[in-house]
Amino acid sequence: MKLLIRNLARTTTETELRAMFAEHGTVQSCTLVIDKDTNLSKGFGFVEMPKPGEAKTAMKLLNGQDVGGSKIRVKKAEAKPGEAEND
Repeated sequence: MKLLIRNLARTTTETELRAMFAEHGTVQSCTLVIDKDTNLSKGFGFVEMPKPGEAKTAMKLLNGQDVGGSKIRVKKAEAKPGEAEND
């Protein structure tokens, strides 16, 4: 299941994001979206967790948590048009 994490502090690293979700299960991939011009975080990212149960637990427990002074928002990422749902 692919999760969208929004409202991340600009200082949050991909390593920190991965570690946060890894506490709740297997993390298949973790991507922090970076601004091409400034090379800084845009404040959101994606985490893929292969087991839906673990992803739902992580989503429930991490949504609204204060991380680096920002309350993060975690939800299931919407599939892009033409992209198959895989869960």
